[in-house]
Amino acid sequence: MEKRRVLIVDDEPGVRESLRMVLKEQYEAVLASSGEEALDMLPQVQPDLVLLDVLMPGIDGLVVLERIKEQDQRVPVLMLTATKTVKTAVTAMKLGAFDYVTKPFDVEELLIIVERATRDAARDAELEHLRWEVGRRYNPENIIGNSPRMQKIFRTIGMVAPLKTTVLVTGESGTGKELIAKALHYQSPRADKALVTLNCAAIPENLLESELFGHERGSFTDAVQRKLGQFELADQGTIFLDEVGELAPALQAKLLRVIEQGEFMRVGGKQSIHVDVRIIAATNRDLEQAMRDGGFRSDLYYRLNVVSLHLPPLRDRPEDLPLLIKHFITTKSKQIGMPEKRISPEAVDALLRYPWPGNVREIENVIERILVLSDHEPIGLDDMPEHVRVGRVETSSIQQQVLRREKSLTDAVDEFERDIIRAALEHVEFNQTRAADLLGTTRRILKYRMDKLGIQADD
Repeated sequence: MEKRRVLIVDDEPGVRESLRMVLKEQYEAVLASSGEEALDMLPQVQPDLVLLDVLMPGIDGLVVLERIKEQDQRVPVLMLTATKTVKTAVTAMKLGAFDYVTKPFDVEELLIIVERATRDAARDAELEHLRWEVGRRYNPENIIGNSPRMQKIFRTIGMVAPLKTTVLVTGESGTGKELIAKALHYQSPRADKALVTLNCAAIPENLLESELFGHERGSFTDAVQRKLGQFELADQGTIFLDEVGELAPALQAKLLRVIEQGEFMRVGGKQSIHVDVRIIAATNRDLEQAMRDGGFRSDLYYRLNVVSLHLPPLRDRPEDLPLLIKHFITTKSKQIGMPEKRISPEAVDALLRYPWPGNVREIENVIERILVLSDHEPIGLDDMPEHVRVGRVETSSIQQQVLRREKSLTDAVDEFERDIIRAALEHVEFNQTRAADLLGTTRRILKYRMDKLGIQADD
């Protein structure tokens, strides 16, 4: 393991050598006899820690400290001081020094402080790198989608991410709503704070209030201690409320209060708790229809729908399919730990023809499946799942998606109706009057359904 590097800055040769001897077993020591020399060396040496004497001829330690911090704010600086200059060392702490030790120094104490300083600096550097990696991963430029509708979404993310504006992300199950929420968070000034995700449909209604807002000890039978809710955990950061359309009316009212006033009460609590949280909500339900049906509060809808991002299903952006296929072949091969495999043109054609009712999530799962189960190259048509190979959406698959709450009943019905109408139109060479007759309806009703389902007349 590579040793951490310590830059020792002291005008006394004896002190420099003593420190080098103390540190040489665990650290790589680099010596500088003056502040000027240390500042010249700093860019090349790139130390993990600087041991800096306070009193030196020429530039004194406080000036050197300030200039080090101007060059690299992250490097920790440990001040070396005589007993009579402790007050100056305290001033150095205010200027950004990590700590100070007095001469003559205690070896054990010095080693403990040096270890703590270098360990904390390494941890902070790793965290910063991780934040950079996460921010890069969730940059809109790295989300797959060259279609005009996706490019418009990416531009909107760029405009909205720096703000605290509430965003409502809509779209069918599997279209990538959580990915968009992460992009909004990690491209915002809150990127170094918490992103808390809660699926409102996955938690029983009687437990959801406690999960959102926390509870006080003794507020109900199993409340043996105080619990912080997701809103408290997201303070100064972002909360992503997935499937927000599943909230019960009572919880809708409490969520509205958080949005309007920035406060709530824990279950069983008597004091309001103030939080600064950005809210991103998502749903695969038609909330406007839910409003008309009385199942969703109109005032909450308009508070959530400040900026709306609607993610199109894969069938409406076929130009993105080749990019997604290539992306998942590459990423899944790396995750599985196998060489990247080629796919035959016939197999690619099957993937491109299939309508992908489960959207991006389904294509990701299918690609992983064929990579794992095929033991040859190129992957052929026979390696495709049967329903993909024949281009048929399995009714049982749609039923399971609805029962697993991966797809709403409304979406499933619309999807089925859309496929039937398209099949009828293709059968009669897109003559709407004949298609209506085939379907046992009128041309006016057929046109109404086509418009509602987004089926273009010239498809």
